[in-house]
Amino acid sequence: MELLFLGTGAGMPTSRRNVTSIALRFLDRGAFWLFDCGEGTQHQLLKTPLKLGKLEKVFITHLHGDHLFGLPGLLTSRAHQGVTAPLSVFGPKGLKRFLETVLEASQSRIDYEMRVIEAEENGEPDDLQVLHEDERYRVVAARLDHRIACYGYRIMERERPGRLNVEKLSSLGIPPGPVYGRLKSGQSVTLEDGRVLRPEEFVSLPVPGRVVAVMGDTRFCENAVRLAEDADVLVHEATFAGDLQQLADRYRHATTRDAAEIARRAGAKALIVTHISSRYQESDTLRLLEETREGFGNAYVAEDFWTYSIAKKQAPAP
Repeated sequence: MELLFLGTGAGMPTSRRNVTSIALRFLDRGAFWLFDCGEGTQHQLLKTPLKLGKLEKVFITHLHGDHLFGLPGLLTSRAHQGVTAPLSVFGPKGLKRFLETVLEASQSRIDYEMRVIEAEENGEPDDLQVLHEDERYRVVAARLDHRIACYGYRIMERERPGRLNVEKLSSLGIPPGPVYGRLKSGQSVTLEDGRVLRPEEFVSLPVPGRVVAVMGDTRFCENAVRLAEDADVLVHEATFAGDLQQLADRYRHATTRDAAEIARRAGAKALIVTHISSRYQESDTLRLLEETREGFGNAYVAEDFWTYSIAKKQAPAP
């Protein structure tokens, strides 16, 4: 699993940072999910190994243009390339109307099945909404604190079965076969000689899945902490440095210090800050990084086309 940052700037593109978009790559099958799709995202994709035919899902955090305006073009390009695989698009209320309006007005054709799933707005502000579930992943969303409806996403990989201690079974004279499979699936096995084999004696505990938390635009809020709890990596905006805290609060954005505090309180293992204001030049990056690390040591400042790998967790010995 790997994060690839396609755009790391805030508000408008610069020569160094495009507006927001992040790809979550699933390296075992070559697929990816997209989080936000600012203007120019499909151009950024052309500079990477990612192919639109492998795009499975898009998650939009909110309807501000720097997170959204690249989506209609990307969707139509996917159709022009002859891709027929279905696509799911998730986001706030209003996303479906936006896409229908743009595609209808431009007479664009989408020949593949596209589902648009909007987050519910009639629940409690602290509600965690399940937006997607399958046999491998579960995605929940929660409302953040921005000027318009904006969401953060928590992507949870399902736990994997524990490791079977083949060496121990072999030492007991039990050859590979159905017994191994039954133990691995959690069943006790009674052998012909009366011995009872219990799975907890031969199979390690389940291996926890990885957790990735991706926040949209927000100032400090408790839902960001909840979504990032014990995450392997938290991606959080840091539009401003700490000396502009009042400005950040006024526009409901976060500073480097806010992002660090959220990561610390959540117990996240790593923090990546992005959505950097255009006021900061390349020479400012080290200052932003140092300021973030003052509050949370394992922190990084994202750059366009930078990647961050999230390794699989290993099963302990049974």
